[in-house]
Amino acid sequence: MPAYEYLCQACEHRFDLRQKMSDPEATECPSCGGAVKRLISGGAGAIVKGGGGSFPQVPSCPSASQCPAAAQMGCGGGCGPVH
Repeated sequence: MPAYEYLCQACEHRFDLRQKMSDPEATECPSCGGAVKRLISGGAGAIVKGGGGSFPQVPSCPSASQCPAAAQMGCGGGCGPVH
């Protein structure tokens, strides 16, 4: 569930709300009851769980020789069917 950042237009209080993407936007400041505006943020980025300091290695693509995207991006499922 994403967290959205809001700014109160009356008291300038900033706060975050964890909401479903389908939930309506918040309209009221929890501090003063004033009108709020949802801010645009850069997002949280990738969250990696597990112990270890590096990303797991991507297995080699069995169709790499037939997939032009494999040379640039590695095997990520974007190659489509093998001909």
